[in-house]
Amino acid sequence: MRNIITICLGLITWIGYAQSDKSKILSKEVQIKTAVLPLPDGEKEGAMVYGYNEEGSLVVFREGTNNMVCLADDPTKEGISVSCYSKALEPFMARGRELSAEGADFKEKMETRGKEVAEGKLKMPEAPSMTYIYYGKDEDYNKSTGELANGKFRYVIYIPFATTKSTGLPDKPHAPGMPWLMDPGTHRAHIMVGPF
Repeated sequence: MRNIITICLGLITWIGYAQSDKSKILSKEVQIKTAVLPLPDGEKEGAMVYGYNEEGSLVVFREGTNNMVCLADDPTKEGISVSCYSKALEPFMARGRELSAEGADFKEKMETRGKEVAEGKLKMPEAPSMTYIYYGKDEDYNKSTGELANGKFRYVIYIPFATTKSTGLPDKPHAPGMPWLMDPGTHRAHIMVGPF
């Protein structure tokens, strides 16, 4: 019985340590380095970057000088996932973060932003706008250097209100890695490509 209690206490301690380790906020420099991983090399240095401060709030780490905005990995979520998107998408993305902070779930965010776009309160880009996503496993991530081994890319091109007819794209992939149109005909219609 004493061995079982010891094992249980050890397991509880290990789980607590693993959870606190994941929620540890990394340095600003490492977060920036990881956040820009999805971008082509020529665009990394000029990108605006959001990262997590010591309180766990998402804040601007770097204003940037080009057309890209990058988000650091959320330390409260399993795995590593960073994304960078065209500044033209910033109003849409920022509104999504506001709604999440207010406790809205995915469906509520979709409905609210859709209503606001229809009412002209929220502007979507008029031209196709790119999003780069790079993701992988915690065990493949080096928290000291910000490097992610064995990561995969996914590409998303927002093209609001596009349809399968207007683009010639299917609404689901027919082969691995092929482009397809998600949410056709809506404000958040986007071409999905990947993962690679």
